[in-house]
Amino acid sequence: MPMNVMKRRTTFHAQRTEPAVTVHVQIASRAADIPAARHIRRWARAALAGRRSQAEVTVRVVGENEGRQLNKRWRNRPQATNVLSFPAAHLALSPGALGDIAVCAAVVKREAKSMGKPLAAHWAHLIIHGVLHLTGHDHVRRRDAVAMEALEARILARLGIPDPYLVEKT
Repeated sequence: MPMNVMKRRTTFHAQRTEPAVTVHVQIASRAADIPAARHIRRWARAALAGRRSQAEVTVRVVGENEGRQLNKRWRNRPQATNVLSFPAAHLALSPGALGDIAVCAAVVKREAKSMGKPLAAHWAHLIIHGVLHLTGHDHVRRRDAVAMEALEARILARLGIPDPYLVEKT
């Protein structure tokens, strides 16, 4: 073999692939200031990062009337709330489906304004919060709330969004 020809050695590296995460976005509200579906998908996927199995979530942005109806039916509360989570364990959904969340655009906007938070940051927080509920996180007991809030803050930090709980406390 001539001296000026080098042998090339090919090395194959296994590509790290994460399971498919499918996020369906339904906009059922005429409210202004609803984030683009690509942002909603990004926030939901951020909450699901690191999963070892495929996942499917539907995020439905609702108006105040639908939000009120959902909250009344499922939580027996007469007013709309910011986010409701419907885990797949309680629904007849396809394999891999984690469940659905409903986000009330009008409530999110009012809350962000009253707390002095950027609207997009509050949307991101609530999408992540709702998706974490679908994965089994809860905040009924104080220690669970502390763990869930810390996880939300870490996910938001990876997206460049400040800890919403620190913002509320100042």
